[in-house]
Amino acid sequence: MLLLIVCAVMCPAQTIRNSNNSVVAKIDHDGTVRNSNNSVVAKISSNGDIRDSNNRFLGKIGSNGDVRNSNNSYMGKVESNGTVRNSNNSTLGKVDLDGTVRDSNNHVIGYAKGVPTTYAAVFFFFSFF
Repeated sequence: MLLLIVCAVMCPAQTIRNSNNSVVAKIDHDGTVRNSNNSVVAKISSNGDIRDSNNRFLGKIGSNGDVRNSNNSYMGKVESNGTVRNSNNSTLGKVDLDGTVRDSNNHVIGYAKGVPTTYAAVFFFFSFF
């Protein structure tokens, strides 16, 4: 319990950067997503629900990596190795272990060091934010 309290107080937000290394968003320890102006744009809860700043349900990240929209339609999947696929099973890109985000042509499109792979994938490849 003490470790959780210490982390909640001392763990800084994880930064999402574009390919030019400019900050485009931050994800707080509680899943709150903030844009570059520090405005809250969404929150990803521990159960995978994604809600906008007005608490409207936008979609969900399943424990198996499935990504679904607000209508529960399957949008794609984030595989355990970081590969991101759309609903047709085509590769959209990949989130590397070090947080580098690549498109389907292996070009770097951003960086999400320390950000959970599924959160980074949802941010870069699925239009929730």
